[in-house]
Amino acid sequence: MLKKMLLAGFGGQGIMAMGQLLAYGAMVEGKEVSWLPAYGVEMRGGTANCSVVVSDRPISSPVASEPDVLVVMNKPSLDKFENTLKPGGRLFINSSLIDQSPRRRDIQTYYVPANELADGLGDLRVANVIMLGAILAVERPVKKESLQEALKKVFSEGKQKLVSINIQALQVGADSLTAGDKMSRKAVNEG
Repeated sequence: MLKKMLLAGFGGQGIMAMGQLLAYGAMVEGKEVSWLPAYGVEMRGGTANCSVVVSDRPISSPVASEPDVLVVMNKPSLDKFENTLKPGGRLFINSSLIDQSPRRRDIQTYYVPANELADGLGDLRVANVIMLGAILAVERPVKKESLQEALKKVFSEGKQKLVSINIQALQVGADSLTAGDKMSRKAVNEG
């Protein structure tokens, strides 16, 4: 199994944290993993993306130049990275902030209203983890339990109260595709 993922958005959306959680989850399972961050020149609000590669064998390159999975949390990221996704790949769009469909028809697209769902949980900061839950539901690069274990390691003793809302966010993200998956596939087919 080799899964190449590119996660992209703007600074402050938790893009790096999303990538780190995937990487920690893979380490919990004893898989080979790489996480490679890339930042724009701005401190906050600029571009941010990271490559995450998960495999059961040694990884030859940490760069996901033609990813299997692309997550875009804002429109500039869709514009910039859509063409990097390999044919047949899966695109996850934060439909709370992106109101357009991709141009390509050779990929599968999933629309996740991550910000709206996070607002429903009472904390906009968990939009990234909601998106992560959607990825896990479709791709399964790591088990949900491994990601929950990673959450416990990432949030130190002073932030343990954040573990439970993030575990909820994972489930909300996974559940969002149950109803939305049919809509997402329909949008892709009609596109």
